[in-house]
Amino acid sequence: MNKKVIIGMSGGVDSSVAAILLKEQGYDVEGLFMRNWDAAINNDILGNPTLNENICPQEQDYNDALKVCEEIGIPLHRIDFVKEYWDYVFTYFLEELKKGRTPNPDIMCNKYIKFDYFIREAKRLGADYIATGHYAKMKDGKLCRSKDTNKDQTYFLSQLSKEQLENVLFPLGDIEKSEVREIAKKYNLTTASKKDSTGICFIGERNFKNFLKNYLPNLPGDIVNIDNNEVLGKHIGLMYYTIGQRRGLDIGGYENRMFVVGKNLEKNILYVALGEDNDYLLSDSCIVEMVNFNGDERPSECTAKFRYRASDYPVKIEYLDDGNLLVRYDNIKSVTPGQACVLYLGERCLGGGIIKEVRKNDEKLWYLL
Repeated sequence: MNKKVIIGMSGGVDSSVAAILLKEQGYDVEGLFMRNWDAAINNDILGNPTLNENICPQEQDYNDALKVCEEIGIPLHRIDFVKEYWDYVFTYFLEELKKGRTPNPDIMCNKYIKFDYFIREAKRLGADYIATGHYAKMKDGKLCRSKDTNKDQTYFLSQLSKEQLENVLFPLGDIEKSEVREIAKKYNLTTASKKDSTGICFIGERNFKNFLKNYLPNLPGDIVNIDNNEVLGKHIGLMYYTIGQRRGLDIGGYENRMFVVGKNLEKNILYVALGEDNDYLLSDSCIVEMVNFNGDERPSECTAKFRYRASDYPVKIEYLDDGNLLVRYDNIKSVTPGQACVLYLGERCLGGGIIKEVRKNDEKLWYLL
């Protein structure tokens, strides 16, 4: 009897092709669609035209997933994780924003929903393995980067434990995104030309500011030049800005020349400095909390990513008594509290944690929360 795989079907091209590849490999494949966000409940308060159409985006994704499963001949199950998503992902997102930090909810979605509640449901359905359309690899039980380094998503899987990665398949780990599109066209799938989803999963194509103001109040305040304390303009709320940002500041005369370098939550000040090479954006170490390793390796030296699209940087790691990490590096720009620090040894993704504090010369930067 063939091994059963339950694959997460999102209604996108990646999971569609991943399901095909699994079926071609001889697995007994079944799809499972997760409904994580209730757009209908938020329809009236979000004021978003796309939600007033005949069908909301989540239902369209489900319909696409259902159509694909019909096209490739596999059943599709559906499960509702709206409450769990709110409790473990969206609430975390809001609390981090209140602290002035820059959270990554997709990392928490993987940790608590896609590789926890999803796995529980898959086992209930009799799965021997679970699978997703992530660009990643499992080699000898270890999480590794995908062949398509531009699409590699191990950064978003960095909070997964060794146990969560057991019996997980990543069918797209050894192919390029362009090949995924070609396979979808070959099978004439509904999703073959569907645009990739972008941005934060629950916000989707909505305007971020319009969405967020329904959950957190806007608290406008001063934009201040950190070099001379000159007030240059007004911000619309600290939660809308991240370190290193230069667009959308709306400070006349400094178009695209001022960069966000810090925040003062107590005084509600957004600090900016002139030029992308200003010293305020540079740091040489950070404290990392919520540390997770998915294996036994505990290196003193490795590389790290501080943002998804950033390059790897050589780092030295000190293991602190409280379970946090002190990560040292040569001057790097825009290391940001709330973002993930993800650790690598070559192609191997070791895990990571969340940046708690950013430092220079062993002192916390006063203008970073």
